Amino acid sequence: MTRLDKFISERTSYTRSQIKQMCSQGKITADGKTVRKSDLKIDEQSAEIKVCGNVVSSQRYKYILLNKPEGYVCSTSEKDGRNVMELIPDELINKNMFPAGRLDKDSLGALLITDDGELAHNILSPARHIPKIYIVKLDEDFKIKYIDLFKNGIKLSSGEICMPAKVRAVKNTENMAFIELHEGKYHQIKRMFSAVGNHVEKLMRVSLGNLILPEKLAVGDCMELLHKDVENLFHSPDFDIFCEDFSEIFSANLINNLP
Repeated sequence: MTRLDKFISERTSYTRSQIKQMCSQGKITADGKTVRKSDLKIDEQSAEIKVCGNVVSSQRYKYILLNKPEGYVCSTSEKDGRNVMELIPDELINKNMFPAGRLDKDSLGALLITDDGELAHNILSPARHIPKIYIVKLDEDFKIKYIDLFKNGIKLSSGEICMPAKVRAVKNTENMAFIELHEGKYHQIKRMFSAVGNHVEKLMRVSLGNLILPEKLAVGDCMELLHKDVENLFHSPDFDIFCEDFSEIFSANLINNLP
């Protein structure tokens, strides 16, 4: 059993003082009955709690998949300019949520936002090597030699050596490619293609582990993830099969988002 105000405050953006006030106003129900006292003890696993008619999930942590648009920074601070937290609807956001990882301001695609610090640490930990797949539009045609160059570890202009990566041309295109990384250096994909004499014009992340960006999730939109979806973060897709299955879908998505 846990206190009602603690339960709600951990799962929403409301403070305990706000919850107490809403109780006095009759805006909170537990199992269909109006609650007047915020210190009511509830069974957090079975009680149905509603705030202003909206169900509060019993799940302790919240996981949001955002299809990040260009022009937003992966930050929680207003000082950094427009940030991705502005795109999360009030009914989905918790006070302690943050982007688990980053995408460049001019990049788009799959971004996880959560209040689960342990899970975020596991995703970002180099020891975990969570694979991430991107689709890029290149300035020049994709060259078959890139496959071996990326596989052997690209040396960046800074002298850094990248971990082996997989890259493959997108079917029926000349200047689009999928790339799978297991690390996240600063502007890494752009620097890798620059090292082989090409230039990335557009970049979209389409997979985090085996959590694949849904085709119907429009740029700028987000969705709450179920526990089974979150587990997919720690499974690795077969890169070649992924490229075969999703070439048409993600190349069309990228083209639709070109200026």
